[in-house]
Order: sequence, then structure tokens, then C-alpha cells
Amino acid sequence: MQRGEQLYSGKAKSVYESDQDDALILHFRNDTSAFDGERIEQLDRKGMVNNKFNAYVMEHLEREGIPTHFLELLSDDETLVRRLDMFPIECVVRNIATGSICKRLGVEDGVDLSQPTFEFFLKNDELHDPMINEYHIKSFNWADDEAVEVMKVQTFKVNDILSKLFADAGMILVDFKLEFGRQGANIFLGDEFTPDGCRIWDAETREKLDKDRFRKGLGGVVEAYEQVAQRIGLDI
Repeated sequence: MQRGEQLYSGKAKSVYESDQDDALILHFRNDTSAFDGERIEQLDRKGMVNNKFNAYVMEHLEREGIPTHFLELLSDDETLVRRLDMFPIECVVRNIATGSICKRLGVEDGVDLSQPTFEFFLKNDELHDPMINEYHIKSFNWADDEAVEVMKVQTFKVNDILSKLFADAGMILVDFKLEFGRQGANIFLGDEFTPDGCRIWDAETREKLDKDRFRKGLGGVVEAYEQVAQRIGLDI
């Protein structure tokens, strides 16, 4: 399948038309960014690792009953996905307090939460993805009541499913973000699930195995992604 017109180019992925009216091609690039794109570097093999990692996770979620946009792995760095009308919303679940929530609430980094927290953010790099609530979503018509409920329920289900997947491999799913969209009347999990959009720690040492290695200048970013992939059963 050949790429058609480029529709969108984000920080680490590009979206192209495909031969199918209801499907698009997602291209995972080697670009790695932090701080809303203020720092960007090319990391060899990253696009390939993230593409295969995302496909593996999406297929696992589908088997567990989560409808996703994933259709087919096309190549090392390309995937065929459903064409969705995306909601401009990021759904974030946190199992451990780290990152921005510590700055916002003045809580200690690394604290295990008594239960997962859920937060909505507006997907807008220029505004640095501000935190929003359900009233904002409804007032500005970013999503209807049904979609809001589906996004919350599905995000918590994903947390249960993937927390177990990583725990069985000796890792902690610290937090993650998801995005959703519609195709017709149906709502699907869209975008991606890779170490770019979540935090994963080694359960014993709490070593960071995600994009925080890039944000904090720890090095070994792609190597950490590959380690996570291999530990959950993906041969890269």
C-alpha cells in the first residue's frame, strides 16, 4: 500500500492518506521531542521500535475487548489505522505521582497513589496542553456526554489491562495518556501507545524505561524502549 497525501505531521508521527477511504497510514518517525517540541533529536531505530510496540499493545488491547483504530502493520515504521474524527482531548491516568502533577499539587515525586487518578487535558501544544474538566468539554462541544463517559471507562480498562501486562514483566505502568476518536457511531482508541506517551519503571529498581530518559538526559532511550518491548514478549 502506497502513502497518499500527507494530512498531518506531529512531533514524532505523520499521517497520510491510504488506498482505502476509511483508513489512514500512520508513519512513526525517528524524531524525539520534549517540552512541547522545544527540543527535538533524531534517534536511530526509534520509529521502528515505536511502530511495532504500538501494534503489539493495540492488538493486546483488542483481544481484551478495547476497540482500537489499529488495522494492520504495513512495514517497520508504518501502520494502517481507521480514519477517525479525533476528539481534541488527552485522557491521562496516573498510578504513581510524578511529573507535572507533583509541580501542580506540590506532592512528593514517586508516591504510590491509593487509587488511580484521571485527568483530561486539551490537546494544544501552543497552550501547553492545559488541564480541563468535563464542564469545559461540554461547554465548548469538544465531545458529547456519551463520548466523555466512554473515554473515562475505556481509559480505566486500559489501565487495568496494561498494568497487569507490565507487572507480569517486572515493570510498573506509572502513567499514560490516550486519545480517542469516532468513526461513524463508534468510538475507538486512537493515536498510539508507546513509551513516548507513558511512563514505565522497573518494578524493583524504579529505573526509568520511557521518554523521561530523553527529557532528563539519561541516554539509552531506544535501548530502554527495546528492553520494555522484549520484557512484555515482543521480539524486536
